[in-house]
Amino acid sequence: MLTNYLSDIVRVDTYGNYSSSNYGVNALMFQDVNKVIYYFSYKTLVAFDHKSTGLVIRENIWGNTTGKHLNWIDNDKSKRVNTETFYEMLEVLKNQIVINVPTL
Repeated sequence: MLTNYLSDIVRVDTYGNYSSSNYGVNALMFQDVNKVIYYFSYKTLVAFDHKSTGLVIRENIWGNTTGKHLNWIDNDKSKRVNTETFYEMLEVLKNQIVINVPTL
């Protein structure tokens, strides 16, 4: 069945622990065929994870809700990188493997 095949290739899920289901759709996680996991807060890519890079997470330049999303991904703020570094590391990953960064 096509649905089962697709779930083996890509995975889309929510992350975090919302007390209300209103917010869950705004904290999306997407895993591609290369096993890169992308974390979105609303429609903004805020983190990615791959065995070659480990978890790369942006510093919070938005607000409280995205801050909550970032804390769910990893609450150690010392690990967060600025936007320029984030995209440099994403570019390095892109050059290591064939990826097409998803957009929402």
